[in-house]
Amino acid sequence: MEQDYWRYVARFTPETLGELMKQYGQEVWNYAYCLTGRTDQADDISQEVFLKVLRSTNGFRGESSIRTWLFAIARNCAINLRRSAFLRRVTLMDLVERRELSPSAEAEAMANVFADDLWETVMALPAKYRELLVLDAKYEMTLKEMAQLTGLSLGTVKSRLSRARRKAAEAWEGGDAYERA
Repeated sequence: MEQDYWRYVARFTPETLGELMKQYGQEVWNYAYCLTGRTDQADDISQEVFLKVLRSTNGFRGESSIRTWLFAIARNCAINLRRSAFLRRVTLMDLVERRELSPSAEAEAMANVFADDLWETVMALPAKYRELLVLDAKYEMTLKEMAQLTGLSLGTVKSRLSRARRKAAEAWEGGDAYERA
């Protein structure tokens, strides 16, 4: 679908939402997983993103790419999820109860898609570095798009991305650079 097509869609319908989900659904889920590190939360966030799109009265205004717009919604949903008291209580109980469980099928599939060791290294980085590194490497966003999405200045995005690359390289070579963040 062309970017211009979405600019002229005044209101999203179930049909156009289906097209949007087919084209961007997996990317939104992957980004949500990057932000949270949990498959269940990534499922919830990606579902919430598309529900918000369907409920949107203004729809997509065309001020950014459609992917950047969807990622911004996903990022806001992840931030809201982190802030909720429910999440803090459930996460604590989840850590206590699920320690002995093996990795989920989704976690294993994600590890296979991205080179196992490299993905683990990236996921071990602090969220502020991990997010920018994934937006750059996986989604090939420009610095301007990353700044717009995260609400950070262009200079901050550049410095964090540079630091993220350095920390990932150090961790990959055997050091624990991500722990010194």
